[in-house]
Amino acid sequence: MTHTTPPFDLSALPTDKPLTIGIVAGEVSGDALGADFMAKMNAIYPSIRWVGVGGEMMTKAGLDSLIDMNRLSVMGIGEVVKHLPDLLLAKKEILDEFLSIGIDIFVGIDAPDFNLRLAKSLKQKSVIKPIFCVQYVSPSVWAWREGRITGIKSATDLVLCLFPFETAVYDKHGHPAVCVGHPLLDKIRPDERSGREIYGEFLSDYSPLFPELARLQHSPARPICVMAGSRTSEINAILPLLIGAMDRLDKAGDHAFILPVVSHEHAHLVKSLIKEQAVHLLDKCHIIFPQTAKDGQAGRLPTTLSLSQNVMSACELTILASGTATLEALLLHRPMVVVYKVNALTYAIAKRLVKIPHVALPNILSHNQTGQAVVPELIQDDANADNIARHALDVLANPSEQIAKLTRTTTQLRTDSRHDVAVSVLMHFFNQKNVL
Repeated sequence: MTHTTPPFDLSALPTDKPLTIGIVAGEVSGDALGADFMAKMNAIYPSIRWVGVGGEMMTKAGLDSLIDMNRLSVMGIGEVVKHLPDLLLAKKEILDEFLSIGIDIFVGIDAPDFNLRLAKSLKQKSVIKPIFCVQYVSPSVWAWREGRITGIKSATDLVLCLFPFETAVYDKHGHPAVCVGHPLLDKIRPDERSGREIYGEFLSDYSPLFPELARLQHSPARPICVMAGSRTSEINAILPLLIGAMDRLDKAGDHAFILPVVSHEHAHLVKSLIKEQAVHLLDKCHIIFPQTAKDGQAGRLPTTLSLSQNVMSACELTILASGTATLEALLLHRPMVVVYKVNALTYAIAKRLVKIPHVALPNILSHNQTGQAVVPELIQDDANADNIARHALDVLANPSEQIAKLTRTTTQLRTDSRHDVAVSVLMHFFNQKNVL
């Protein structure tokens, strides 16, 4: 029911039957995922009307938007409480419109706190013509609060998971789920050229925008990518540890540190923290952020990878905070050391609730495949400058060993994530309706 999709004859689809699909995304990442899903559905079932909530990408894919997506883009308990009246009003407006239109399928893109509540209400109010409800991106019931599965079962007919290990909990509780793969699987492939060739091209591409990188073109320094996170709070919490590690690595050998950040403001923050803690490192640290090439500048800016992905691909090692970037490094087959540290109270609570042995996605994936971790992950008290530097030097001494493990993990991940998201939804929907 979960890990494999039975052979499915697309010609058996009743494509002459129009479908109305309600779909809701609450943030930019959901908008991208939703637009990709809509395109795949439209490719094999052209007679679909799309209504719901999304951003620019979903609108371009054919969505008739009911409300502004920004009304749902609320993060953190404080912000949710502050905007709760409007969130409740938004839910009512969407619910009423979906019921009035008579949608056949509802797809909630991530945002489980909002979408599962909406799905449950749709099921309660569509008794005569039941609405087939799908949650795209599973809540992390595989890691903590497994009891939430009861609510998920009552609200959905199908869960679309991004990772293979997520489906086991649905198997256990007898609920339909399928792994359709993370969207990054379609976007990131490792560069098979030599490391020096990749690094040289990176410096050539980005030196026009960041002239200090030109100094590295003839330098013997080994390039290390350093990423503390994409949020200001993460940078303030994690970067001081990484600066300490960079200081020790600088003393241990000739290294160049490249720090990609998301904005000019973050670049200023990172520079100020380095200046405050280890001013002597400023000449060794190259802080870069996304920007558009100006007229007259040379340089070919790659379009298939993001800035941070290009940096990871070009460097011999990445030292980074736990998060989605670790999956990107895995798919690029680039060696890494992962750091995870939060405040003591948060960690104490998480340690009691979380039931998995690893926090880094490459290790979670590998542990479910082989029972072994593939990258160093330094958690809480173990995440100190000495440990980070020591593990970094160990990886740099034999990077091919970790690269081989990352390659095996990625190959298995791609094999286990081969199920087509559109086929999975249509097959389960029409099977439930006894059409196929």
